[in-house]
Parts: sequence; structure tokens; C-alpha cells
Amino acid sequence: MGVPSSIVKIKKDGVEYVSSCDRVQYTIHELCRAALRDIGKLISRRTKQKIKKRTGRGAKNIQYWVRSKQKTPDLQVGLKPFGFYLGFQELGSNKQPKIGALSETTKENIDEIQRITGEYLSAVEDENMAQSLIDEGEYEGE
Repeated sequence: MGVPSSIVKIKKDGVEYVSSCDRVQYTIHELCRAALRDIGKLISRRTKQKIKKRTGRGAKNIQYWVRSKQKTPDLQVGLKPFGFYLGFQELGSNKQPKIGALSETTKENIDEIQRITGEYLSAVEDENMAQSLIDEGEYEGE
């Protein structure tokens, strides 16, 4: 889906009003998706590094998903179906001590997450910059 080109023009008393709200809403939505994609990549990559250092297994089962079917896009970072045993390492069990690699990685990188979000959302002011940051592909990665 490309950028909406619908511009509403209203003439009233000799004055022409131009509204491009659809275009701005689309740009903000896509910038949010792009920011979430980069945050997902960051958290996934750093969690995989932490898991490799701690256990050496299962790092390939960390994945992120950016969902945008609803009004506001959201991000999920978690385990693939075959990585269910990493849930025991994340939360702990009676046989496995809690490692908490995913939650700790997220807590440690809050400043970086805020920086990425600010970088993307500040691009709203410059339409050309915003269009260069937007990639309309599926946002799911390993």
C-alpha cells in the first residue's frame, strides 16, 4: 500500500482549504511500524547474544513480530514454537534457575529504545526523510 494521495479541497467564501490528514495518519502509522521493527531487531539480537553466553542453545528461537492489523501497531518479542524450553530459562522452574535474558535485555536497553523511537517520530516534520525510513514489507524477523 502506497502513500494515500487523497487530498480534500474545500472552497468556502473564496477560500480554499486543503486537508491531507490521511497522508499524515499513514506516515505516522508507518513510522511507528518502522521504529518497532528496529526495536525488535535490537532486542532480538541482544537477547540472542545473552542466551549464547549463558546456555549456548536456543538463541535461534528468539523472534520479533510487528503487528499492524489493528489501529495502532504493536511489537512482540518472544519465542518460536520449538523454543518452548527457553520459557523455563526465562521464568525459571523447579529444575531450571531463572535466567531472564529477554526481560533483562529489555530493561537494560530502555535508553536505546527511546532513542530509536525519537529518531523515527521526529521524521514526521520532514516528509522526504519519513518516506526514506518507511519500508512496507512484512515485519517479522529472527
